[in-house]
Amino acid sequence: MTCPICAKPTAPDYRPFCSRRCADLDLARWLGGHYAVPSQDPEEALEAQEEMDRLEAGQKTRPH
Repeated sequence: MTCPICAKPTAPDYRPFCSRRCADLDLARWLGGHYAVPSQDPEEALEAQEEMDRLEAGQKTRPH
């Protein structure tokens, strides 16, 4: 098995990653919204776009 970030062999302590660095990079990608599951729901897409627009404008999100 290889690391999904850099393709080096995995380390048992950080599996499926090779190092803490790659594990942290993956976490940062999740927290930054780089990983997403596509939706076919037009309303959900519109809500997501509105949320991104608010975040880019520096506004707080509304509670759900």
